[in-house]
Amino acid sequence: MDSRRVIVALDFPDAAAALAMAARLDPALCRVKVGKELFVSAGPAVVETLHARGFEVFLDLKFHDIPNTVAGAVRAAARLGVWMVNVHASGGSAMMRAAREAAAGFARPPLVIAVTVLTSLADADLAEIGLPGGAAANVSRLAGLAHASGLDGIVCSAAEAAMVRGALGHAFVTVTPGIRLPGDAKGDQSRVVTPQDAVRQGAHYLVIGRPVTQAADPSATLHAIARSLAGERTPS
Repeated sequence: MDSRRVIVALDFPDAAAALAMAARLDPALCRVKVGKELFVSAGPAVVETLHARGFEVFLDLKFHDIPNTVAGAVRAAARLGVWMVNVHASGGSAMMRAAREAAAGFARPPLVIAVTVLTSLADADLAEIGLPGGAAANVSRLAGLAHASGLDGIVCSAAEAAMVRGALGHAFVTVTPGIRLPGDAKGDQSRVVTPQDAVRQGAHYLVIGRPVTQAADPSATLHAIARSLAGERTPS
């Protein structure tokens, strides 16, 4: 299993703030996530700078469009050299297959994963938008669709990681946001767990934002998380 399980979310409004935080992190211990706000503000240059500093980048733009448009976006991400890129599973199998095929044309293709159910959504929120059955049922259905479409894995809550692992196998990657350290506030997440519990439930990679980036000493916090995970094994 990859020793760099932590993906630090650089959810900052501009490149200066994001790169200042990156300077306090060790690329040997983590990867970093570039999301919508930072990418719209700073563009591809921030990804290139992070690469130059030794970080592998998860480009978290959650593509959701017609297959041809998503394929073009994934090719652009692959040309940037990102480690991982994501799409929305609710875009359907044709869109996900187009994303997979676009990435496959590169010598070092990025992992392509699908967002199932946002961890900010509770069962009542899903019912409101016409998705009955609750988070677990919807994650299971969308994960199966992503797997059948040839994607490398999914984004889901750690609460659903064990279910996905049992249904789709160890090789299908699970990336889990909504990670909080013991005693942290939940913030805008509905389904949260600690890093250790996420790994015990089957998560491959943990997206951790504010618990690291808002810590008094982000480097020390990252090292503490890495030490806490050193003895944890993802269930087979």
